[in-house]
Amino acid sequence: MVGLKPPEVPPTAAMKFVSAGMAGCIADLCTFPLDTAKVRLQIQGEVRIPRTISSVEYRGVLGTLSTMVRTEGARSLYSGLAAGLQRQMSFASIRIGLYDSVKQLYTPKGTENTGMATRLLAGCTTGAVAVACAQPTDVVKVRFQASGALSDSARRYSGTVDAYRTIAREEGIRGLWRGTLPNIARNAIINCGELVTYDLLKDALLRTQLMTDNVPCHFVAAFGAGFCATVVASPVDVVKTRYMNASPGQYRNALSCLLALLMQDGPAGLYKGFVPSFLRLGSWNVVMFVSYEQLQRVMVLARPA
Repeated sequence: MVGLKPPEVPPTAAMKFVSAGMAGCIADLCTFPLDTAKVRLQIQGEVRIPRTISSVEYRGVLGTLSTMVRTEGARSLYSGLAAGLQRQMSFASIRIGLYDSVKQLYTPKGTENTGMATRLLAGCTTGAVAVACAQPTDVVKVRFQASGALSDSARRYSGTVDAYRTIAREEGIRGLWRGTLPNIARNAIINCGELVTYDLLKDALLRTQLMTDNVPCHFVAAFGAGFCATVVASPVDVVKTRYMNASPGQYRNALSCLLALLMQDGPAGLYKGFVPSFLRLGSWNVVMFVSYEQLQRVMVLARPA
């Protein structure tokens, strides 16, 4: 057996909630540079208002990471990490930690097996609620990751708290929830791609007895979940990133951002940064789900008898 054994007593909803937030933070700490590289590739070539000319060009994942380290220093790889961790403590806790509880809520009494529709509905529900609560942290995270390419004088914010204050002051409270609708669409898709795929793969592996409920099983299910989520969510993710990072007045709404992207880059633009997106989501899912499963078991063992 690899890792802690499955507990005889299932973890409570509170344990899952806390474990999911902690696991999300652990995964972010491990994969944040890949997320930053993804953001830089997604906004590269964007026509901005006012127009600016960037002398830095990013090519591929490793090229982006090496260029950032060379031109901005190693710290740039973790620009926006504070907001990212704040996001995970609220976002992952809700969308992942409450998934099983919401799934049980939607499952009719007396039903032994949970159907696909119920799993999808639970994933969409927790994903939407998580976005509604954690959107400001996502906006600040994206802007810090994108602004690292600018000179010190051109950067909009001096720190995380200053970013929240400045956005609220200059763009209103609505600015903190900028891009909520595309983000809800993205996270409903990602949540279904991640959680439902992980749920189904894990159940299939255990039901067919190909693997036991241990770390290798969680690794395989999480890797498949990360790939599925990347394929279906990349187009929405690109639009979300550009819209969140946009200057006031640059796009009327998320749809105009999508149309501008298609006119400028064509359909291929919807998959800008796909490789770092997959590397990030795939590795993030592996670290997150493996940590999540183990943290739940630790909390059950640590619970007073």
